[in-house]
Amino acid sequence: MQPWTSPPVPVLPGRGPALRLHDTATRQVRPTKPGHTARMYVCGITPYDATHLGHAATYLAFDLVHRYWRDAGHDVHYVQNVTDIDDPLLERALRDQDDWVVLGMRETALFREDMESLRVLPPRDFVGAVEAIGEIIEVVGKLLAYGAAYRIDDPEHPDIYFDHQAAAHFGSESGYDEQTMARYSAERGGDPERPGKRHPLDALMWRTAREGEPSWDSELGAGRPGWHVECSAIALNRLGTGFDVQGGGCDLIFPHHELSAAHAEALTGEYPMAQHYVHTGMIGLGSERMSKSKGNLVFVSRLRADQVDPMALRLALLSGHYRTDRPWTTRMLDEAVGRLNRWRQAVALPTGVPTEDTVRRLRAHLADDLDTPGALAALDAWATETLTRRGRDVNAPVHLQAAVDALLGIVL
Repeated sequence: MQPWTSPPVPVLPGRGPALRLHDTATRQVRPTKPGHTARMYVCGITPYDATHLGHAATYLAFDLVHRYWRDAGHDVHYVQNVTDIDDPLLERALRDQDDWVVLGMRETALFREDMESLRVLPPRDFVGAVEAIGEIIEVVGKLLAYGAAYRIDDPEHPDIYFDHQAAAHFGSESGYDEQTMARYSAERGGDPERPGKRHPLDALMWRTAREGEPSWDSELGAGRPGWHVECSAIALNRLGTGFDVQGGGCDLIFPHHELSAAHAEALTGEYPMAQHYVHTGMIGLGSERMSKSKGNLVFVSRLRADQVDPMALRLALLSGHYRTDRPWTTRMLDEAVGRLNRWRQAVALPTGVPTEDTVRRLRAHLADDLDTPGALAALDAWATETLTRRGRDVNAPVHLQAAVDALLGIVL
């Protein structure tokens, strides 16, 4: 798949401290330690509906990681998948009497437009599950050969499942007990009660062909892939093991990220799959988290159609810390519009107060587990001081604009 167009990113003088991020697996905020090339995999959309604000908040958080590493001088190899074959997509296509391929292509195109409008830096590799079918088949075949996967005893549908006990560190990424894992598996696309499985936590890797469903011929038999193995195959084939960040929403901690990591460990014998597992909080509407199943979504494309400035939307979503669950309100957007206008008024002046300390604070806050509330407060202070004192630095407005663009992705 082709990603969206990248916006230009200003190059700033100097460097900030090493980026520190919360790692779900160790429950600690730890420094990231990328080499010359920082490697990041972020789980992408299942394209059966438009991009909602929960999606946007997640991709904005990892856009800050991408930008901070670039500012630190790293080349960034960022990979993102698109789950363009899975049950929710097929179910939506059937409900709406739509072609599942057309539905997936249409919503993926809209996602690209939304990301481009929000000035999210694109991944280097933007990979659909369908185009990775051959890679997935190879991974499943190897795990079968290693004894880490098995066919269930079902004459009609001998699907292939992963034996979770084949990964010595299974459970270490989420830290959940078995009862919690089973509950989340049932809630998040798993089938813990499927007859014929060795264990309720074993995950589907290859679903044999059913009438009326798309399938691909292979040595595994005709069928289609399970969800978790998709990301294992795509990530390992492009980033290898031990890459720097595996990212996504907190609803992916289990089963998706746990199983993806377990597949990789069983396949390669190496642990961990990622040095940091980084997860974002949920965006809610009222008292409930925003989700497609609840039907309480606020779509980026709808807000854009209503002439909401994408920079204000970006700023509103960055006003809360990425790991916190938070509600979306019109007040958040109104406050972001006001803040954006103040910043723009300040940089429109011919002179301003010096920016060196503000840029240092901006970098320091972002390096501290993406402390965006602190970063925005530092910029508020500069704007207030410039608007009240004016300052005499003729370069300050331009320098401040470049820093906000490079590090926060906001054009003033």
